[in-house]
Amino acid sequence: MSNNIKLNSVIRGTGSYIPDNIISGSYFLSSTFFDNGAVLDKDIADVISKFTEITEIKERRYIDEDLVNSDIAAIAAQRALADAKIDKESLDHIIFCHNFGDVRHGSNRMDILPALAAKVKQALKIENPDCVAYDIIFGCPGWVQGAIQANYLIQSGDAKKVMVIGAETLSRITDPHDRDSMIFSDGAAAVIFEAHESQQDMGIIAHKTQTYALNYGSLLVMGNSNNPNEKNGNTYLKMNGRKLYEFAVLNVPKVVKTAIDKAGIGIHDIKTVFIHQANGKMDHAIMKRLFKLYDLDSVPENLVPMTISWLGNSSVATIPTLLDLVRKDLVKGYQIKSGEYAVFASVGAGMHINAFVYRF
Repeated sequence: MSNNIKLNSVIRGTGSYIPDNIISGSYFLSSTFFDNGAVLDKDIADVISKFTEITEIKERRYIDEDLVNSDIAAIAAQRALADAKIDKESLDHIIFCHNFGDVRHGSNRMDILPALAAKVKQALKIENPDCVAYDIIFGCPGWVQGAIQANYLIQSGDAKKVMVIGAETLSRITDPHDRDSMIFSDGAAAVIFEAHESQQDMGIIAHKTQTYALNYGSLLVMGNSNNPNEKNGNTYLKMNGRKLYEFAVLNVPKVVKTAIDKAGIGIHDIKTVFIHQANGKMDHAIMKRLFKLYDLDSVPENLVPMTISWLGNSSVATIPTLLDLVRKDLVKGYQIKSGEYAVFASVGAGMHINAFVYRF
């Protein structure tokens, strides 16, 4: 390869699976939430209303009872292959980013054997043994980290096509007695990255990842039900919402700025920010603080597409799903244009933060 030719990791195709089951706030009206071991002494309708106001989540999606995570991931993967118009046997890697494996309806038990990536490869009926399938457990930032790994594989010359899947069924591991359960959702998306030679920087051009485990590793963990009377041994997703919010708003902007600086561009060059759909209020605060780092007081309109109001927080699936919808002109006011720069950024259990800059 000549000195003038660059090897880039570019997006060849995307696909997503959005469950049909729409879960509105009224679904939780019959819930009994506990706080500090006692029944929450508040009107449930007021609790739901306040939750929606803070998070901007009006609806979320749950998968059908007969499906598991690898099933919906395989659907998204098939759609990505169709979008990319490539032979499935040409994939060099399948990287499946998740945190809880396959959890069957009513079981609360995680199945990660074999790796979900291997299950997807089997479902796609890919014969090629050189298509290596493995999983990443990296909290909500898993898909972004999978994309960064795909870039490493392509940049090394060892891979030409890498599929990165983000899929989760959080409805299966949330505590029905914890009001935080209203945040979480199910979904899947897959993105195919491909090696592309050009004289310009394209695709993933810079990235940054950090892990704050020592002091913040316990902000998102598995724990017992809020209901002290539950003795079935189940554990559920638990988070320290207030401290997580403070951590994210303080640290995510710095990681994003580092990635932008590494790319050698300015904040005004960024035309789209694909941010993890965790909490509407938190995402807006992160963006405001990012622009403050550049001594700017306002965030431009139509910079940050959001799906959290109708899809909720599906962990690793939020960003690739958002990307798929924007690519296919399904998010009003947003479209991707060739030559424009975008930032992808996430934060979650670990605590991990990551971001990459991409040129379309």
